[in-house]
Amino acid sequence: MRGLWADLTDLVLPADCAGCRERRPGLRHGVCPSCVTALDALRPGPVRPTPAPAGLPPCVALGPYAGPLREALLAYKDHGRHGLARPLGGLLAEVVAAAVGDGSRPVALVPVPDTATAARARYGDHLNRLARHCAARLRRSGWSVRVHRPLRALPRPDSVTLDSAGRAAAAQAAFRPRSAAPVGAGAAGVAPVVVLLDDIVTTGVTLAAAARVLGATGSAPSVAAVLAATQKRLRS
Repeated sequence: MRGLWADLTDLVLPADCAGCRERRPGLRHGVCPSCVTALDALRPGPVRPTPAPAGLPPCVALGPYAGPLREALLAYKDHGRHGLARPLGGLLAEVVAAAVGDGSRPVALVPVPDTATAARARYGDHLNRLARHCAARLRRSGWSVRVHRPLRALPRPDSVTLDSAGRAAAAQAAFRPRSAAPVGAGAAGVAPVVVLLDDIVTTGVTLAAAARVLGATGSAPSVAAVLAATQKRLRS
């Protein structure tokens, strides 16, 4: 599924590199060659917050929230570089593949939803865009995969303004199910592997809260796949 360079060369040419923010003479791509090399060298692995919140499923991340990965995520989420959805979605597909295994069963991708306020600020749900590109990359590799949106995000305070206890309390009431039916209900064949998607894992409380709501509808996720883990949650 490696096609990162091709993905990045398709982007509209910006003035600076999304991975290192450097302005370089002759920069021709969304991310400079050095940052592409750094991103392409990352390999998914298990991560676990310490302490892990109750209900957190096993979690796999592409790499630490640092360097070009961190900068590319910030450029995508907060600086309007929406063209990065395709290469970041491709990288997320690698995490899903590592988390699930051989792809012999159908896969249901469930992105953690943005609140309405966040989606307006970002001109759309940023993780849903990543999930669509992730699914497309997996399908091109022969996987049976669909994106589902069974969760609705309720208004909540900005996590930047909260301490760890405040984040945990806000996460507890952050999501509601759109339907009582489980993901993939009514589909023929084998029940899908439910994979919860997010961009970054920090304390794990958001993923745990989303997993609990999914579990209450009979769709408990088998694993969570994320692009980055904060430095205290590196793979063990």
